[in-house]
Amino acid sequence: MSSVEVSGKIVQVIGTVVDFRFPPDQLPPIYGAIYVTNPTIGDKAENLVLEVAQHVGTARSAALQ
Repeated sequence: MSSVEVSGKIVQVIGTVVDFRFPPDQLPPIYGAIYVTNPTIGDKAENLVLEVAQHVGTARSAALQ
């Protein structure tokens, strides 16, 4: 399986649950990884990994780290 880079936008955070908005035809697959850069964690890029749990008009994910 190949990976494709698609940009999305974080629209809501509730605890470890993060909702993203992606173009409708480019939703990431369920159980796929979303890599996020969070400067409050550290200086490295893509230092937070989220797993797609469901599609609810957006991509709903849960933090793994």
